[in-house]
Amino acid sequence: MESAIRALSPQDLIEGLPVGVFLLSPSLCLSGMNRSLEVLTGFLSADVGGLPCKYVLRSSLCPRNCPGARALAENRRVQATGNIINRSRETVPVRITASPLVDENGNTAGVLETVEELSRAPAADSLETGDSPMVGVSPALRKVLDLLPAVAQTDSSVLITGETGTGKDLLASLIHQASPRAAGPFVKVNCGALPEGLLESELFGHVRGAFTGAVADKPGRFQLAEGGTVYLTEIGDLPLPLQVKLLTFLDDKEAIPVGGTKSVKTDVRVIAATHRNLESMVSQGGFRADLLYRLNIVRLHIPPLREREGDLRLLLAHFLSQYRERFGKNLEGFSPKARSLLGAYSFPGNVRELKNIVEYAASVCPSGEITPEHLPEYLTAPREQPPEFPAPESPAPDLLLPNAAAKKGGTWETIEREMIVAALVACRGNRSRAAARLGWGRSTLWRKMKQHGL
Repeated sequence: MESAIRALSPQDLIEGLPVGVFLLSPSLCLSGMNRSLEVLTGFLSADVGGLPCKYVLRSSLCPRNCPGARALAENRRVQATGNIINRSRETVPVRITASPLVDENGNTAGVLETVEELSRAPAADSLETGDSPMVGVSPALRKVLDLLPAVAQTDSSVLITGETGTGKDLLASLIHQASPRAAGPFVKVNCGALPEGLLESELFGHVRGAFTGAVADKPGRFQLAEGGTVYLTEIGDLPLPLQVKLLTFLDDKEAIPVGGTKSVKTDVRVIAATHRNLESMVSQGGFRADLLYRLNIVRLHIPPLREREGDLRLLLAHFLSQYRERFGKNLEGFSPKARSLLGAYSFPGNVRELKNIVEYAASVCPSGEITPEHLPEYLTAPREQPPEFPAPESPAPDLLLPNAAAKKGGTWETIEREMIVAALVACRGNRSRAAARLGWGRSTLWRKMKQHGL
């Protein structure tokens, strides 16, 4: 098998690939191209062999941003979007990916380029026509969705804010899908899910021997997302030392792996999200002002469900349709009393909580209409307290938050410690509820309790 593969020429290996492929010499002259690229450019490999790439591909990227030249100079994979002019003098939008080829002695042997014809992304079309996966017709939501097509076409950093459960992850995904980077990776990183040391390695990678257990070089999430988007959720939980490193990356698009000395260039777009008040954190020293300014180039705020007039009815129908099909039940809808109960509820957990309520109701209702008896008990029993969801814009009065603590003075560390203590007291020591009350994951609360000696 191995001998058969070795017997194949480079031309044989690229011929069957469904995307256009160039093989270039170190001087960026054509040494091979497959049939897919012949169809795309209109040139035959036999007619253009040995010619400089720029005379065959004729790309808008050639003069200043040649992917092949960059791949050789930076010794890494490079991706860029632009146009080419084919033999019929038609302009064709393409995505070009160039990777340096190295022989067994470590010497540069040339460049492998793939050329992918781009068509309009379905997500971009749906956003422009108003057919978005984010269900709703309220002016508050439409104000956000109307901005998406324009925002998606830029490479600017985006900061998404909103209470928990409003759909920040979905919005970030929509921006990526409607962008020119849609064919690239969409890599999500929860900044509050890992301790600082592991999070740094996860984001920026590490080199062999950087720490115990680092037996090989490992690329970080930024490198793995080359040509795509990195989504940093819970950015408010990013430790201050990593905020400095992230700021450097956003400025230079270069990252230094843990234990390394050489920076690695990476072409990614960064989208960040938080339910926290970052401006308040900046005033208390918990978040860097320069990082906030760098992330806040484009800010999209998702309104809470209580401010989305008219969307509740649409979301109920949308989620019920999903669970009706999933559970295979003949569910006719919500009774007037059930709708009245839901309409009077404030939904502190927003759309996520609404979805969970509908799933519960669809699970316990055998068929027909969903009535109040099929809804979670906390909706129908007035004496029961609703489940506690963090509401950063209007926190519980007994919970010490930065703005209230600022009046007492003290450092951010002191304020944060008092916040944790207050949350634990209010939740009678239940860490899961305390974490939810603070708007953190359980692992974040555990890490910060350890940090503050609690």
